[in-house]
Amino acid sequence: MTHITLRAATPGDLALLQRWDEQPHVIAADPNDDWGWEEELAHDPPWREQLIAEREGVPIGFIQIIDPALEESHYWGECAPNLRAIDIWIGEAEHLGRGYGTVMMRLALARCFAAPEVEAVLIDPLADNAGARRFYERMGFVFVEHRRFGADHCAVYRLERSAWAP
Repeated sequence: MTHITLRAATPGDLALLQRWDEQPHVIAADPNDDWGWEEELAHDPPWREQLIAEREGVPIGFIQIIDPALEESHYWGECAPNLRAIDIWIGEAEHLGRGYGTVMMRLALARCFAAPEVEAVLIDPLADNAGARRFYERMGFVFVEHRRFGADHCAVYRLERSAWAP
């Protein structure tokens, strides 16, 4: 198995994250979001983790884990407690298709479910992103509904703790 570690994203990752945001595959998966990295990297609320995935010390991807019930913008709307939501992507195209995303998602899910109160994890790929949707389904996520988040038509998926296999 590929050895990938996660570390907290810091203001020192600003240029890296801005570069990744300009990659065509990242734009295709998240075309309408401005992450506001300068502000977000300086803001460390208790309801969020922003993580850099590294393979042998080389940054390869980003993961954000939030508590959607506590998140300040209420992106997910009114949410029940004891959920988490994940954003995840590979930064450079050369790292796509190598299994890194699977390892990253397993690490993210392990972090989410390490808190015994967490009942389920949510994700929201674009509805027309068939590859991402297949990936999440292989990871055990179950389609819940189509939903519009801002300008994006998304497919909401949920992974229950009982269906998660660490």
